[in-house]
Amino acid sequence: MSDADRPNPDALLRSIQREETASTRGKLKVFLGMAPGVGKTYAMLEAAQRELKAGRDVVIGYVETHGRKETDSLTQGLPLIPRRSIDHRGIVLTELDLDATLARRPQLALVDELAHTNANGSRHPKRYQDVLELLDAGIDVFTTLNVQHVESRAEIVREVTGATIHETVPDSVLDQAEIELVDLPPGELLQRLAAGKVYVPDRAQAATQNFFRNGNLTALRELALRVAAEHVGQNVRDYLQARQIAGPWKTGQRLLVAISPSPLSESMSRWTRRLADNLQAPWLAVYVDRGRPLSEEEQARLQKNLTLARELGAEVVTTTDQDVVRALLRIARQHNVTQIVVGKPAGWRALDLLRGGSMLSRLIRESGGIDVYCVRAESTEVSPHPVQFSRISSSSPRQYWSALGVVAMATGFNLILAQWTGYHALSLFYLLGVVGLGLFVGRGAVLLGAASSALLWNFLFVPPRFTFHIASLHDALMCGVLFVVALAMGQLTARIRAQQAAEREREERATALYLLTRELAEAKDLAQLLSVVVRQLGNTFHAEAALLLPENDGREPLTPYPFSTFDVTEKEESVATWAYKNRKPAGRDTDTLPSSQALYLPLLTSTGCVGVVGLKPRSANRWSLQERNLLDNFIRQIALVIDRQRLSDAEQEAKLIAESERLGKALLNSVSHELRTPIAAITTAATSLADLSTDVTTQLRRGLIDEVVEASQRLNRLVGNLLDITRLESGHVKPKMEWCDAGDLIQVSLQRTAHQLRQHRVSSKVEARLPLVRMDFVLMEQALNNLLSNAAVHTPVGTAIEISARVDGPELVLSVADNGRGLPAEGAERIFDKFFRGPGAPTGGSGLGLSIVKGFVEAQGGKISARNREQGGAEFVIRLPVGQPPPVADEASPEMS
Repeated sequence: MSDADRPNPDALLRSIQREETASTRGKLKVFLGMAPGVGKTYAMLEAAQRELKAGRDVVIGYVETHGRKETDSLTQGLPLIPRRSIDHRGIVLTELDLDATLARRPQLALVDELAHTNANGSRHPKRYQDVLELLDAGIDVFTTLNVQHVESRAEIVREVTGATIHETVPDSVLDQAEIELVDLPPGELLQRLAAGKVYVPDRAQAATQNFFRNGNLTALRELALRVAAEHVGQNVRDYLQARQIAGPWKTGQRLLVAISPSPLSESMSRWTRRLADNLQAPWLAVYVDRGRPLSEEEQARLQKNLTLARELGAEVVTTTDQDVVRALLRIARQHNVTQIVVGKPAGWRALDLLRGGSMLSRLIRESGGIDVYCVRAESTEVSPHPVQFSRISSSSPRQYWSALGVVAMATGFNLILAQWTGYHALSLFYLLGVVGLGLFVGRGAVLLGAASSALLWNFLFVPPRFTFHIASLHDALMCGVLFVVALAMGQLTARIRAQQAAEREREERATALYLLTRELAEAKDLAQLLSVVVRQLGNTFHAEAALLLPENDGREPLTPYPFSTFDVTEKEESVATWAYKNRKPAGRDTDTLPSSQALYLPLLTSTGCVGVVGLKPRSANRWSLQERNLLDNFIRQIALVIDRQRLSDAEQEAKLIAESERLGKALLNSVSHELRTPIAAITTAATSLADLSTDVTTQLRRGLIDEVVEASQRLNRLVGNLLDITRLESGHVKPKMEWCDAGDLIQVSLQRTAHQLRQHRVSSKVEARLPLVRMDFVLMEQALNNLLSNAAVHTPVGTAIEISARVDGPELVLSVADNGRGLPAEGAERIFDKFFRGPGAPTGGSGLGLSIVKGFVEAQGGKISARNREQGGAEFVIRLPVGQPPPVADEASPEMS
């Protein structure tokens, strides 16, 4: 099997990965239209009804019918998942209930308006992200989309209609989707608009004068048709590549032009662009690297030609192959190309023999069903050297001298051996020298070595000697065979060496990219990620690297990364700013501000530009095309990772803000209730005392005073809890560890909480001869007080509360147990969270007590846990390390006796 016919392993791998993903992932179908009102939702509901009749489990996740009766009628019989209500600045908004849909797990979910922006407080900012999560869960989705919301078409729509599109869907979402075009002629859409079937009359009249003009609708219709056609064309190319079918399938035109360092490539690119415009077809610009080194002038011209092709709208492809024709046809078949554009042959026809035949003839002969355009290309440059032998030979002058030196050495060796052997055997040493040359020099030097070896063997050793005349046919054949074999062996050896060098370069590029992706994946935060970027860029491209990132979503100037390896001056920063704003490379080796010391490349993603990378080479040499391709891959990978990290940081920040708002709201609700209750009790009792007459009994006066005292104590506990939780979160809790007696701790705690425990039966059990334990007595007393108060509040009056202390191995175990309802099953793991209150908890309380207990215990190196008891009730267990107690001095020491 030839290399051209061999299956593409990358295509096979992509095919296998797609099939594996498709087997577990849901399928997405997009009903695409040119504008609102063409009937996308109607078509989607019709398709859903057909699926329902076929026996599939179909639900409506979110469908907007806009009150149209004919559309509303199609929702009949389709189960509806209630929408989730979100309060946004006093306005109640409804969104897709993603969690309910995932819990329902239908076979097919209908989710209208794919480009919709979700309300604040939703899990995802965009609805298409909700759809992606449904697909990942294995749920098929039907959705609708207008063409102006496709990311790659939004700018075109703005230029056509003058309307800026803010809600867009990345093209990658549509790559794996099935697209059904819902088409309607512009005239019929305008009639629907006038009849009030799209907007209310006042809004419809304004729309007709602006977005819904006939010209705009015609352009949008063409754009929608093109999106659908390109999507089908991509599916055809994937099918061809996955199954290695010899294309092309001429379902649409697709052009290819070959690019090289030649000045003619510039006019070839422009000619192909004009042809592509006439055919309304995409086109590729392909460069085939044959493994020979390029001069700096050739590298600069090649880079210029490829940049021009990109600017003209080509998809640039680079590949490595010794055979240009084979490489062009392989790329053409992989991309379903229908027409190849080449220039008319120029130069010496005799040179075609050295190249293995005319490239144009081979291309026409082997192209099969692909059309070949042969056009006359004109160069805008005047070359001082019309024919450069180095282009034919790819050998340097030093290699030619080396070839002559090897032939001279073989000749000297043969002159010595000629005394003992015949002249036929001497030809083998010339052959050996030419084969050896193929390991170190280019093809031109090998050709020179083969020719000079044959001539010298004939002149010096073949009778008659010292003439080029060959007397016998046998010697003539021997001389010819020597030249052909030597040339063939040398060329073969040189080709193998070039292939080996190309494979080595590919391996180095793949290894460099692998190391970059591995280190980027291992980075834990943005600072470490940027450090990896600077180091990898510097090591791989032998350059000093700088990173400039925008602050506050790009609203402020670029800020250089502080650990870059070269300082970005004010002038250099202006170049980087231009590259950032225009999203194009600038600086060294470009056409924009080429006097700059460094090359600045924008980090582009689907969401915009996330920064700029600056590279300042350590030498004056230009980067080769292979290095630029690797650099482009680096830049794309770095941009994606930085964008992902930024999104992750933004998500974490959003979660923190949401959690802060939740905690703040919980704190406000809890504190406001807890403050109002004791303040109201104090106010009521104080007012009653003020209104009492002097002859009131002492018992009534004492009761009111007790209420004031109890309310004040409750208020004092609340303020104390707030202060304690603030100290814990700020890290200001510094335990004063001293040797304390656990029995004393329990007695003091029971005395402090005696009033709260007066309606319960309290028992304490302290193990005899407990050792002293290092603890902060005040903090541990507060922890036990909170546990005892919690037990008193959450258990019925008259039930028993038990507190105990014992030693379990190297730990002191303090336990507070009650006989109440126990811990709720659905909230047991959150029992120590701030502001958490279990279901059915009595009114009152801030939800901070147990969180404070956990913080105080852990600050002293201890642990706390909670569980439900088998006989009923809950038990909280504190474990503190016992440690080695201090030595106790004798009561009667010798000095005191």
